[in-house]
Amino acid sequence: MLEIRRREFVALLGGAAAWPLAARAQQGERVRRIGVLVPGDENDPAAKLRVSTLTQALAGFGWTDGRNVRMDLRWAGGDTNRIRALARELVALQPDIILANGTPATAALQRETRTIPIVFAGLPDPVPLGIVPRLNQPGGNVTGFATNEASLGGKYLELLSEIAPGLKRAAIMFNPDIANASIFRPSLETAARSLKVEPIIAPVRGDVEIETAIIALGREPGGGLVDMPDIFMTAHRAPIILAAARNNVPAVYSLSAFARDGGLLSYGVDRVDIWGRAASYVDRILRGEKPGDLPVQFPTKFEMVVNLKTAKALGLAVPPSIMLRATEVIE
Repeated sequence: MLEIRRREFVALLGGAAAWPLAARAQQGERVRRIGVLVPGDENDPAAKLRVSTLTQALAGFGWTDGRNVRMDLRWAGGDTNRIRALARELVALQPDIILANGTPATAALQRETRTIPIVFAGLPDPVPLGIVPRLNQPGGNVTGFATNEASLGGKYLELLSEIAPGLKRAAIMFNPDIANASIFRPSLETAARSLKVEPIIAPVRGDVEIETAIIALGREPGGGLVDMPDIFMTAHRAPIILAAARNNVPAVYSLSAFARDGGLLSYGVDRVDIWGRAASYVDRILRGEKPGDLPVQFPTKFEMVVNLKTAKALGLAVPPSIMLRATEVIE
């Protein structure tokens, strides 16, 4: 009995000695700093969901904000000038790594630093954009997860002609200050020739230009709109959707938030999935791997959202071919 009590005392003493050591180890754990540059609006539910997905995925890898990492999150509100200013601000903080959303944010950060690791989540093929020289081993300080392939330009137009069979001409709407549209134009123009649809190049930089272009499309039957994937278009989706509805113009979008907010049809990469996957590269780099050794990855998960209410308002019958492929139907 005395021996049992002695063993219990020794075990208790050992546990008591170990506890302060564990506590000291936790208190002495280095806090890593993660910068996050989001071109969108902090009040945008879709953008907020992507950021929360990132933090949850990082927690799954053992990185918890306020414990062993500090998240420096910056929102640009769709303003390209602000993106550049915030890129400088984040680099000045000297974080261990920066996650960038989209082409303008990635390019702005790359201009500011060639040493701090940058992981992008959401831009087209980065090689023609000049972000990285190679996909399999990008080298340098930038790698990440692309969201779009060049062939999607033609896919957008094919879907538009499928849901609006009377399509005769389609405006390709984009912000000329953002390089994304140049990636998609070749496949889009090839599809236009095949479908016998007249492509109309519609660069826009503000709400007035957006409305003017869509009004012109709606003056005669057969007009349609292809919304190019860039942060400007996403930030201005409300006036785009409203103008398309007012002028009876069918439109296809690259982001599901458009269809959920009243747009006709969206097809594109599951952006939430991309942000969750990006956390794996953040984790690997924080644990010592080099961004230049991590290959650029392309999307594996796509989503198609069709808004039946909008289709009905436009007088369109959504064909079974689209209904069968839709991952979400809004009635």
